[in-house]
Amino acid sequence: MKRLIIFTILLCITSCNSSPVTGERPQYRIGYMICNSKEETLQRFKPLTAYLSKKLGVNFEAVVIDTFRFTKEVDTLDFTHTNSLLYIIMHRNHGVDIIALEKAGSLGSRSKGAIVTLKKSGIKNVKELKGKTMIFGPMLAPTGYMTQIDLLLKFGIDPEDDLAFYTIPSGSYKHDKVIYGVLFERYDAGAFPMLDFEKMVKEGKIDEEDFSIIAEGEPIPYCNFGVTQRVEDSFAKKFKKVLLGIKKDDTVEIDGEIVRVLERAYIDGYEDTADEDFDVVREMAKRTNMPPYQRY
Repeated sequence: MKRLIIFTILLCITSCNSSPVTGERPQYRIGYMICNSKEETLQRFKPLTAYLSKKLGVNFEAVVIDTFRFTKEVDTLDFTHTNSLLYIIMHRNHGVDIIALEKAGSLGSRSKGAIVTLKKSGIKNVKELKGKTMIFGPMLAPTGYMTQIDLLLKFGIDPEDDLAFYTIPSGSYKHDKVIYGVLFERYDAGAFPMLDFEKMVKEGKIDEEDFSIIAEGEPIPYCNFGVTQRVEDSFAKKFKKVLLGIKKDDTVEIDGEIVRVLERAYIDGYEDTADEDFDVVREMAKRTNMPPYQRY
């Protein structure tokens, strides 16, 4: 009898101290492609992540990932936030499906790249870049590198043979470095994403009258949310509904501060899309020998 009583007491203590296995919020990971730096990306999208967690009753973890590491990390993620080139790579190789396009700037959910020079340089067209120097954005940036390679080839300029020199800046804020590289006459021409150019003009960092746009690419889908094969369709649909429903004045409390979700992320909202909307990006990738269609 004494042994039975002791066993009952121990069983009760164990039951009272054990963690409950029910009622825990589901955990999901959102991978955010680094925009300018890890710190800047997290600062922008941490409130959005908290907002989604609150609305959907789950815990989302924001994971900040370098562009070149994204395909190595994607199988550990539930949702992705990347540019359009990374999306088509992951759609083809990892089965990522599109959820929504991000809207920002004058072109909304689209963006375009341009080749830009200083007006005082006297360079008026792409053909005049032969023998000149040029600076590009990151290699996997669809409107900071791929678009401009496409434009150069269109006008008969092979960057490997016809440019005197070209480079890609290292470190963070690469697009800003490209723009300043042209402004301070370090390079004859730059591969500018027009969205970043517009933002720097708006912030008063540069004067657009100093520059000449000598070629522009076609508008293409830009930043977007995708969903991996780890997520059930029913939850992906709920995620999409909440994302598309975010309004300009929607707020969330983060680190003791009430912030506007879209304003903090520097975006205007999200819109529905379909995979075929990215065919224009696929065709450009094929023309420029870019992943996932590169020919060795």
